[in-house]
Amino acid sequence: MKNDTGISAARPSAGSGDGNAARRNSNRPKYSRFTQQELPACKPILTPQWVISVFTLIGVIFIPIGVVALLASNDVVEIVDRYEIACVPPNMTHDKIGYIQNPSISKTCTRKLKVPKDMDKPIYVYYQLDNFYQNHRRYVKSRNDQQLRDASKANETSGCDPEKTTADGMPIVPCGLIAWSLFNDTYSFNRGNGEAMIVNKKDISWKSDRDHKFGSDVYPKNFQNGALIGGGKLDPKLSEQEDLIVWMRTAALPTFRKLYGRIDVDLKENDIITVALENNYNTYSFGGKKKLVLSTTTWLGGRNSFLGIAYLSVGGLCFFLSTAFTVVSLVKPRTIGDPSYLSWNRNPASQ
Repeated sequence: MKNDTGISAARPSAGSGDGNAARRNSNRPKYSRFTQQELPACKPILTPQWVISVFTLIGVIFIPIGVVALLASNDVVEIVDRYEIACVPPNMTHDKIGYIQNPSISKTCTRKLKVPKDMDKPIYVYYQLDNFYQNHRRYVKSRNDQQLRDASKANETSGCDPEKTTADGMPIVPCGLIAWSLFNDTYSFNRGNGEAMIVNKKDISWKSDRDHKFGSDVYPKNFQNGALIGGGKLDPKLSEQEDLIVWMRTAALPTFRKLYGRIDVDLKENDIITVALENNYNTYSFGGKKKLVLSTTTWLGGRNSFLGIAYLSVGGLCFFLSTAFTVVSLVKPRTIGDPSYLSWNRNPASQ
C-alpha cells in the first residue's frame, strides 16, 4: 500500500496487535488483595474522646514509673572525690606535667572521705576520667582482637599503630593505644580504726569479654618497654587482667566511669575512710580530671536520674495535652465528619 507521497507503508497485521496486547497484559501484576491494599486493617478514627483517653492513659502509666525510678536513684549513696590537683605537691603546682613524668617523685597521696549515709555492701569502687576521648576513631581502632584471643597470633599487629612494635621491630602484646594507655592509679582503703578494707577485683569485667575476647594462653610481651610509658604494666595471662579487660571496653563519652573493684563491708554514717592512692596516671597533659567514686546500687542500678526525669516529662506532657484537648473539645466542639470544615467549603469564592 502506498500513501500520497508514493512511499509504501506496511499494513499492521492483526496478529501483531494481539501480541502487543499480550505483552502488556503479561507485565501487569496478578490481582491480589495484598497488591490492591484490600487486606483487613485497623483504621481507628481519631475522635477527641479516643485521643484524650490515650494521652491520659500514658500519663497515668508514665508518671508513677518516673517517681519510682527517681526514688530508686536517690536511694543510691555516692562519695565522689576529685584528687588529681590535691595530690600534686605544693612545690610542683606550677609544673604538673613535670611532676607526673618524674619517676623520682613519690606519687603516694592520702585522702580522707566521710560517709554521708549508711552504705550497705557491696560498695562499688570506680575511677572517673573527664575530658578523655576514648571514642576517638583512631584510638578505638588501635587494637588487634585476633592477637588478644590466640597466642599463635602474637605477631599479628595490624591496626595497632602507633604501638605495634618495639624500636627493634619486635611485636608488642597487647598492641595498640588502648592497652598502652591503661589506667594505673591504685587505691587502698582503711577505716578510721585502722581496719583494712579489702577491694575485691574478681569478676569486675564482662564474662563474655573474659571468655571470648581474651585468650587464656595469651601473655604480655614487650609491653611498656619503650621510652614513652603510656600507663600501667601487666602481669601474666591477659584473661586474668580484669583491669585491662574493663579498660579496653571503650567509653562512648569523654566523661566516664570504670569499675575498679568491690568492697564487701557495710559502712555507717559519719565513718571516716582513709584512702592511700598512687597518683600515677597522667591527665595533666590534656587537662583531664580524675575522681574516685564509692557507690552503692539499687534494683535499678547506680545513680542516674535521667530515666525518672524522662518518664515524668513524657507523662506530664501527655497529661497537659489531654487537658488541653479536653478544654478545646468542650469550649469549641466539632461534629465528626462535617464537610463544612473542608477548606474548599469554607472559602467557595476562592475556587
